[in-house]
This record gives sequence, structure tokens and C-alpha cells, in this order.
Amino acid sequence: QVQLVESGGGLVEAGGSLTLSCAASGRTSSIDTMAWYRQAPGKQRESVAKINSYATEIYADSVRGRFTIARDYVKNIVHLQMNSLKTEDTAVYYCNAVSKWGPIERIYEAEYWGQGTQVTVSS
Repeated sequence: QVQLVESGGGLVEAGGSLTLSCAASGRTSSIDTMAWYRQAPGKQRESVAKINSYATEIYADSVRGRFTIARDYVKNIVHLQMNSLKTEDTAVYYCNAVSKWGPIERIYEAEYWGQGTQVTVSS
């Protein structure tokens, strides 16, 4: 099992910056990918940024160039630096981790979610 705890959400004006952090605990050695998702009111949860065990980063088109994901592989923390925030970035942001383990012939996967942290961008 992996536990995820987010921090850093809050209220910020448009154009401002905010940094989210997510600390993983438990069976962290099995974590492959860590990611940030968000869900705005009335909308589906969407992927914002991902980083895998090879430090490959993937961003949603809507945040590329403004958001940066960073991962501390020793402390098992992932950060999301959000710059040039827009009102449409307002959402609950969720930390996500995908664990993989087992022999190459049969790899098991498990997905974990944090409780979410609110980010509100005012105009």
C-alpha cells in the first residue's frame, strides 16, 4: 500500500504562482509513475502532469510551459510548480501514484490517490 498526502493548495490571483507537494509513504519502492490530476466543478478529472521512474515528464497541453513537475526519488515527494495561473486552473488537485511489481512475465499494478487539495485562482 502507498499513502499520498498533498499540501500547498490555496487561493491565488490570476498570473500568480503556487506550488503543490505530495509526499508518498508506505511501499514507495514499487512506485513507477507519480502524477497530478485535477477536477473542476462539473467536469471530469483530467491529467495535468506525470513523471515516471525515468524522469520522463508529460504535460497536458493546457498547462505545458506554465507548470513543472519535479520528483524527489529519495524522499518520495512530487511537486507541481504552477506559474502564470489562470482562472480556468481552479480545481481540486489530486496526487496519483502507480505502483508496479512482480516478475517480467506477470507485472502487477496498483493505483493510489491522495485526498485532494483545492486550488482557486481569482480574476
